[in-house]
Amino acid sequence: MSDLSLMLDDYLDDENADLNEYFSTDDKNDDSDTSADKKIKVIKVIFVILCLVLVGELIVYKYVLPSFSSPKISVTGLSSYTPDDFAEKLAPLSNANWFDFDVEQAAAVISNDAGIDSVVVEKHFPDKILIKVEERKPVAMIFLMENGISSALEIDRNGVIFPQHRTENLEDSYMPVISGLPVEYMAQGMRIPAKYRPLIEQIARIKSLPQQYFASVSEICVLPKDTGNYELALIPSQAKVKVLTDRSLNEEALKYMMIVLDVVNQLGSNVTEVDLRYGSVSYKTR
Repeated sequence: MSDLSLMLDDYLDDENADLNEYFSTDDKNDDSDTSADKKIKVIKVIFVILCLVLVGELIVYKYVLPSFSSPKISVTGLSSYTPDDFAEKLAPLSNANWFDFDVEQAAAVISNDAGIDSVVVEKHFPDKILIKVEERKPVAMIFLMENGISSALEIDRNGVIFPQHRTENLEDSYMPVISGLPVEYMAQGMRIPAKYRPLIEQIARIKSLPQQYFASVSEICVLPKDTGNYELALIPSQAKVKVLTDRSLNEEALKYMMIVLDVVNQLGSNVTEVDLRYGSVSYKTR
């Protein structure tokens, strides 16, 4: 074999070795890239799983667990009542969780109070109970004697009688007192007899006026008549005079009464009774 042939064989062997080394390096790089991609994918999967676990925990703690605990009760529309009054009423239901809280039963318990006119109970997920109440607004007062004790009762514009539940209130400082109504006992949701309800409606209309007419009337006495009807006797707050009038209690009648009382006061203190019935004015003296 010639020297040229030997040199050619050596050159070809070197080239084959370089090619083999080159392709071997590419294979190693491919394996390295594949391994890195797998690691990134694994990290992404773990990150997504951790995020899902975190979101799941937030949902559980914020929505699921509160709904299985005692609900938070919020009451609006109160003026003379307090939230504690309703907490006491709803105490038997307070141990129930939000899912088991009986809305209809809660509404029935609250509306059973004579001083509540209407109530709406709503459930708001996950743990809130919203109660909207409308209290009865009194327009007059009566006093009822029971077991030797006199208790104040209030009457709303519909004639419903309910216990006085309020403390001193400027809005009710001129609440007229009605005496002579045939009410002997207090029952839940009780109303005054139907024939006296127009009187309560008249009082409600007068109270809605901007003038405080009942500031000058301390008592309204109901005087039954033999015919089954009734008349009224007004007791002024600033004069020791009884004013007799018919059943038409309105703004004009009260204005007329005040004018007559001004004239009576000029006559002296011997007048004990003024009669405004029958379209004329008469009076009695001591």
